[in-house]
Amino acid sequence: MTMISEPDVPAIELGLREAAPGKPSRARLIGVIAVGAALVTVVNVTAAVYLYRGVNDLKTVEARLEQLGQFEQRIGARIDTVNNGFQSRFETLDRQLQANFGQINGNIAKLEQGQPVAASEPAPSAPEPAILGNTTVADASAADESAVPSDGQPSFKRKVAPPGPNPSYQRIQQPDGKVYYKKIN
Repeated sequence: MTMISEPDVPAIELGLREAAPGKPSRARLIGVIAVGAALVTVVNVTAAVYLYRGVNDLKTVEARLEQLGQFEQRIGARIDTVNNGFQSRFETLDRQLQANFGQINGNIAKLEQGQPVAASEPAPSAPEPAILGNTTVADASAADESAVPSDGQPSFKRKVAPPGPNPSYQRIQQPDGKVYYKKIN
């Protein structure tokens, strides 16, 4: 074969090729694919870490909810115990109250028939001390002596209002209903 050569034309080397003006180079394409793959990998790893943390948090919450259920059962049992205690106390008080009412009704029936009430019967409850306002020891002892007559049966008298203020004080009632005491010298 014959070769025609022109001395002014440069020789073409087969190793280097120029890219076509409209086509991207292969190195750039490989770089874009590598960056995309790295980005997808980072997003997947981040999602996996958050998913792992979420699962652990969910397990922790479930464990606490189980403890809460046990706590609720313990509280419920204690409330039931307290309720049973109060219920038994109320039942006891109700029985005592019914017995006392029965005794009082019996005593009233005896009194209506004119029969004296036996002094040997126990009193339904201990008498409560009367609360006296501004009284002295002498007033209180006089009230105690007058409460029980000489025949041994208590008389039911209307409560006497405590004595008014010392005469050296003046009582002042304002239009709004408030009462004040002013010392008179």
